[in-house]
Amino acid sequence: MAPERPDPDALLRKVQEEEVRAARAKLKLFFGAAPGVGKTYAMLSEARERRAEGLDVVAGVVETHGRSETAALLEGLEILPRKELAYAGQFLPEFDLDAALQRRPGLILMDELAHSNLMGSRHAKRWQDVMELLDAGIDVYTTLNVQHLDSLKDVVAQITGVIVRENVPDTMLERADEVELVDLSPDELLIRLKEGKVYLPDQARHARDHFFRKGNLLALRELALRHTAESVDAQMRRYMVSEGIRKTWAAGDRLLVCVGPGELSERLIRGTRRMAGALGAPWLALYVESRQHLGFTDVDRARIEGNLHLADKLGGETAVIEGGGSLQEDILAFAQDRNITKLVVGKPSRPRWMELLMGSTVDELIRHSGSIDVYVISGEPGREPATPLIRRSITSPLRNYLLSALAVIVASVAAGLIFRRTEQADIIMVYLLGILIVATRFGRGPSFLASLLSVAAFDFLFVPPYLTFAVTDFRHVGTFAVMLLMGVVIGNLTERIQAQARLARGREQRTHALYRLGQELARSAGSAALVASAIQNVATQFQSQAVVLQPDEHKRLQTPDPPLAFPINERELGVAQWVFDHAEPAGLGTLTLPGARATYLPLKGAAGTIGVMGVLPEGAPRWVEPDQRQLLEAFANQTALALERSLLAEQGAQDRRRADEERLRNALLSSVSHDLRTPLGVITGAVSTALETPDLSEAARRDLLVSAQEEAQRLHRLVCNLLDITRLEAGSLVLHTEWIPIEEVVGAVLNRRELGNEVSRIRTHLPEQLPLVAMDAVLMEQVLLNLLDNALKYSPPGTPVDIKAWAAGKSFTLSVADQGPGIAHGEEERIFEKLARGEAATSRPGAGLGLAICRGIVTAHGGQIQAANRPQGGAQFLVSLPLGTPPPMPVEAS
Repeated sequence: MAPERPDPDALLRKVQEEEVRAARAKLKLFFGAAPGVGKTYAMLSEARERRAEGLDVVAGVVETHGRSETAALLEGLEILPRKELAYAGQFLPEFDLDAALQRRPGLILMDELAHSNLMGSRHAKRWQDVMELLDAGIDVYTTLNVQHLDSLKDVVAQITGVIVRENVPDTMLERADEVELVDLSPDELLIRLKEGKVYLPDQARHARDHFFRKGNLLALRELALRHTAESVDAQMRRYMVSEGIRKTWAAGDRLLVCVGPGELSERLIRGTRRMAGALGAPWLALYVESRQHLGFTDVDRARIEGNLHLADKLGGETAVIEGGGSLQEDILAFAQDRNITKLVVGKPSRPRWMELLMGSTVDELIRHSGSIDVYVISGEPGREPATPLIRRSITSPLRNYLLSALAVIVASVAAGLIFRRTEQADIIMVYLLGILIVATRFGRGPSFLASLLSVAAFDFLFVPPYLTFAVTDFRHVGTFAVMLLMGVVIGNLTERIQAQARLARGREQRTHALYRLGQELARSAGSAALVASAIQNVATQFQSQAVVLQPDEHKRLQTPDPPLAFPINERELGVAQWVFDHAEPAGLGTLTLPGARATYLPLKGAAGTIGVMGVLPEGAPRWVEPDQRQLLEAFANQTALALERSLLAEQGAQDRRRADEERLRNALLSSVSHDLRTPLGVITGAVSTALETPDLSEAARRDLLVSAQEEAQRLHRLVCNLLDITRLEAGSLVLHTEWIPIEEVVGAVLNRRELGNEVSRIRTHLPEQLPLVAMDAVLMEQVLLNLLDNALKYSPPGTPVDIKAWAAGKSFTLSVADQGPGIAHGEEERIFEKLARGEAATSRPGAGLGLAICRGIVTAHGGQIQAANRPQGGAQFLVSLPLGTPPPMPVEAS
C-alpha cells in the first residue's frame, strides 16, 4: 500500500506552531508538593549553571526565608532592586516590573509564582507579571506549590481544611515549556521542619499540627505527582503530533459546565477544569439568563460574574445565553449546537418531595441528553448548603401583599352582590378573576396569598353553614383544592409570562442598542465622525463617559485634540497603553491595574489592536453583569471593525492618491523630458553652428539665432508652466487683485514675444465701455496667453483666432475661439486635466499643462472656464469672472 500523503495544511500549521514555540520566551516551573521541599534551592542551582554558561541572569524576586544554604546560592547573582509601596501605614518592598523590562536580562528568577502583589502594582498577581515578562521575550524561572493551582482549591481545602487564597490559573502550568518536580518524602520534609529549615520554631510547631500533617503531605505529594505526569503526558502528545506518530486515543471531547450564583459553581468549574485537563479537551462554562435572573440580588449577580471570570482564568470559554424555554431545553440546545460530549452539573440540593412536585432539572437533563454524557458533582460535606442554581421565588414588597388582600375583599363584595342570583361556579370565577388581576400586577407571592384568602373567603361567606369555616358537605373540599390549585397555576403562568416579557424587552433593548450603534457607525463619514458616534452611544447606553484613543506612527497612544469626555492623566494613559500593547482589558473591574478610574478595552481588528476604548462610569459600573459586560464588549468589537474599515478606506484613498501622483509624476517627467530635449537640441545646434562655421552668411546666422530665440522662449514657457502648476497643487498661489480693464490684459498679451509672428492671426472684438474687473493682471495674462497658444497650436496655419469679451448681469466673459478641428465628444472636461493633449495642427504639441493652469488660476479668482465646439467649426474657450462694484474714482483737485 502506498504511504498516505501528508496534509499540506497540517504541515503548514505544524511549521507555524514550531516557529512560534521556538521564538517565544521560555518558562521553567519548579513544582513541589509543599513549602520546604527545595524548589528555590533547585531554581538557584540551575540559574548559577546557566550563568556559568554565559547567560545574563538576574534575580527578580528570591525569598530565602532565612535559609542559609539558599542565601549562599544567591551570592554572586545580580539582584534587581525592588520598589517601595505604601501599605497599612508602612512601605514594603515589591517587585519592580518596569525596572525588569528596562533591564531586559536573558533570564530572570521569579520566586513564589502565586504571590499577591501590593495595591499600586501594575498587576494584582505575580503570575501576571511573569506573563508580561514572557511577552517581552525574557526567559523566566519560577516556583510553585501544588496547593496554589486554582483548579485544586476545593480539593486542597478538603484535604487540609485550609482554604488557599493565593491561586494560579492552570494555564500557567500549560504555558510552561518545562516542569521540574522537586520531590521530597513526607518524613524527610517533617525532619526539615523540625530542624527549623522550613519555618522558625514557633511557626514550625503550628504548621506541624495543622498543614504539615503526614496525611496532608502524602495527599499533596500525590496531587503534585499526578499534575506533573499530566504535564509530561501533554508534552508527549505534542511531540507525537509534531512527529506524525499515530496513536488511537479518545479525541473530540468537549465539556460543558453549567454555573449560577451558588458556591457550588466554583467546585463545578474546578472539577470540570481537572476533567478537561486529564482528557486534553476544551471546555466551556455556561450561564443561562432565565426569568429568575431578574430576581437576583447584587450579591448574586457579582457571584455569577466571579464564576464566569474564574472559568475564563482557568482557561475555559465562557458563554451567557438568554433562556427562551425551560432551563434543560436551553442547556441541551446550546450543548448540541456546540458539539458538547460531556455535561457537568451540580447535585440537586432541594428535598425530594419538591422535585417530585416541581420537577428536577438534573433528571430532565439526564433523560433528554441523548449521546451527551452527564456528570453530577456533589457539594462539599460539612459546608452550608449552596445557593440553588436557579432561585424559585421573587420577593415582593409588603404593599403588594396588602393590595392582594384588598383585591380579595373587593371580589367578595362583588360576589355578595350576585350571590342570590347565580350559582357557586360563578362566585368561584369572580375570585379567580381577582387572583388573575393580582398575579398580573403583583407577581407570584401576592397571587398565592390571594388564592389562600379567596378559598377562605369563599368558604366563610358562600358555603353553608355561612359565616363559619366548617364544611358540612365534603364535596366542597375538592372545590377548595381545585380553586387553590387553579390560583397557584394562574399565578405561576402569569409570572412566567411577565418574566419572559421582561427578558424579551431586555433582549430587544440590547439588540436595538447594537442596531443603533451599527447604523450610526455606517452613516459616519471618516474615522473622526465614527469615533464620535461610538463614544456617544457607549456613554448613553452605559451611563458613563467614554473615550477612544488611537496610536501614532510609533504605536504610542495619543489623546485627541478636542477635549476628552473625562481627563486622562499620565497614569490613566499608561493603563491604556498597556491595554494596547497586550490586547487585554485592564483598569476598573479587572485584575490588571484595578486601581484605574476607568475600564479600558482593546479595539481589536483583523490586523491587530488599532486603539483603546476607555469607559468611566458615572456611578457604579453597569457592566458588572454578564449580559451588560458582553454588550460592552460587543460595542467595542463593532467600533473596532468599523474603525478598521474606515482607516483602511482612508489608507486606500491615500494609496490611490500616491499612485495617481506617481503616475502623473512619471508621465510629467516623460513628457517634460521630451519637451525639454527638443528646444535644447535646437538651441544647442543653432548656437554651435553659428559659432563653429566662420564663413556662415549673416542672413543664415540670423536665422539660426532667431530659431534659438524661439526655442528659448518655448522653453521659458514650459518652465513657467511647471512652476505655476506646482504652486497651484501646493496651494501657495497668492492673488494680487486690482480693478483693471480687460483691454490692458489683452494688449499686454498681444505684445508678448512668445506669440512671435502668429500674433497677426489674432483678431479682437472688444466693445466699448466694458466694466472694470477685479483680477490679478499677471496671472490673467498667463491665462489668456495659454489659451491663445493653445488655439494657435490646434488650428490650421493662417486661420484666425478671435478674442471677444462681454458683460451680462453679474458675470464678465472672455472668449477665445479658433477654426480648428474642435474638441472630441466627451473630452470637454478631460482637456483641463494635467498632461491631457489633443491632436495638434502643428508639429510641436505642448506638455499638456497650459489648460490645467488656466483652470487653476480662474478657479482661484472665483470664476469658471469651459470648453465647447462652435457650430461653424472650431473650439471656443469661455472664461467667466464675477463682477463686483469697483471703488469710486478719486476726484482730482482743481
